[in-house]
Amino acid sequence: MKIGKTALTLLALALVSGAAHSESLTDSLGIFVYPAEGQDAGQQGKDDYECFAWAKGQTGYDPMNPPEVVAQAPNQGPSGARLRGAARGAAGGAIIGEIADDNASDGAAIGATVGAMRVGRQDRQAGQAQSQQAEQAADQQETANANGFKRAYATCMGARKYSVNY
Repeated sequence: MKIGKTALTLLALALVSGAAHSESLTDSLGIFVYPAEGQDAGQQGKDDYECFAWAKGQTGYDPMNPPEVVAQAPNQGPSGARLRGAARGAAGGAIIGEIADDNASDGAAIGATVGAMRVGRQDRQAGQAQSQQAEQAADQQETANANGFKRAYATCMGARKYSVNY
């Protein structure tokens, strides 16, 4: 497909005008920068770029490409808890079946099923709680990384005579 000069010029103008209205890096990070000593836009852009690179190097955190933090709950393999729950349930069911003059083996089977189900429910609840705690820890780590970057960036821009607030 061939693009004419006019179409290419219009595309370039659209890109330039769109860039003028796009959100800046500091806006997207919630950082406010004011040139305290009358720095022009060109100087501020240069300082912004250099301080961004410096803060990234100091913290190891890139807010434009944050690492994917995966919340991982501790791995819980088979613990034998369901088997123990089934055994306790079977023992209790057999005793109840014997006392009720019913069939002890039927009581044991019912007790084993109930015991295994009860322990399984408890395991699921514990796993959900651990997953929630792991997600909260991952969120806290991400916030700490972003805040560290903002402090480093603000330090650099402050040294270059900008007023910075976040």
